[in-house]
Amino acid sequence: MATIEMRSVCKQFGETRVIRDVNLSIDDKEFVVFVGPSGCGKSTLLRLFSGLEELTSGEMYIDGERIDHLPPAQRGLAMVFQSYALYPHMTVAQNMGYSLRVAKESKQEIERKVRHAAEILQLTDLLDRKPKALSGGQRQRVAIGRAIVRDPRVFLFDEPLSNLDAKLRVQMRIELTNLHRSLDATMIYVTHDQVEAMTMADKIVVLRAGVVEQVGAPLDLYHKPDNKFVAGFIGSPAMNFFDGKITATDDTSISADFGDGLELTFPWAGPVKPGDKATLGVRPEHLSVGRKKDGAFAGEVFAVERLGGETVIYVRTPAEREVLVHAAGDKKVEVGDRIEATFSFKQAQLFGPDDRAMR
Repeated sequence: MATIEMRSVCKQFGETRVIRDVNLSIDDKEFVVFVGPSGCGKSTLLRLFSGLEELTSGEMYIDGERIDHLPPAQRGLAMVFQSYALYPHMTVAQNMGYSLRVAKESKQEIERKVRHAAEILQLTDLLDRKPKALSGGQRQRVAIGRAIVRDPRVFLFDEPLSNLDAKLRVQMRIELTNLHRSLDATMIYVTHDQVEAMTMADKIVVLRAGVVEQVGAPLDLYHKPDNKFVAGFIGSPAMNFFDGKITATDDTSISADFGDGLELTFPWAGPVKPGDKATLGVRPEHLSVGRKKDGAFAGEVFAVERLGGETVIYVRTPAEREVLVHAAGDKKVEVGDRIEATFSFKQAQLFGPDDRAMR
């Protein structure tokens, strides 16, 4: 069992605040992904938990036991880095068992643990090879195996797939997800790739500038983002945004003008007034071409990406907005065409003057 709790965690480097009052709970056996743009503090938060960085303030717990005062080796964690960091002169088996030899475990116990990890990771036939004779994916599995043999309470992954090519990344995502199921362990995974976060996580933690913006299941963040930042970060291609102003309000609805002919009325009541900023968010996959729905805008196609099973259409509106429309792969559209894209209120998001979701 390994539940995790972070209480009011802060980190400063000089006068620069990198992590700002993070409070987070992680349940036993959860696969949690820290995601956000470069420089948001996700790797720093992982390093604070692992003990590679010292807290400025706050507390960290595993199973109710405070660990932030303990050295890394005593926290019961195993970390897999972006770099494989394998010893080139050692075999796969020697690399995987090195930490156990340092801990002076018996030769029989080391061999048992290495073989067990190798079976899980399908490395049994490669135990006598050296790293130079392995592919990138195989080297990453060895690095993961080095963590498994330590039987940690929590696994930590710091962008472990970023050095792999696109096809191998997809394969390794599936392997890591299956590994989580087979080990039944608590895992924290750091990435800037929101596709990795969506496909692997039980729970996603979205960070920006050291602040936790939202925590939730992948589809909860996709369908019900708390704010404009989360809405724009989660989902690929990214959400389209139409900036506008509120024009009228009453007890049950608001009206807003977003330009490009988008003058819409929404069933919503809240502390806003005419003249306040409002932003409409619509995902590319929720836009349809040629089918009448609640809202619509017209524009000229200036680029088309045909991906086989799907087509991404880039549209420039009269107000010089660039909007992405996700269509079927056989959609007949060419650069220079004028099209009308429509959407449903049920699938649109509305954000208020503070960029918070208006629900």
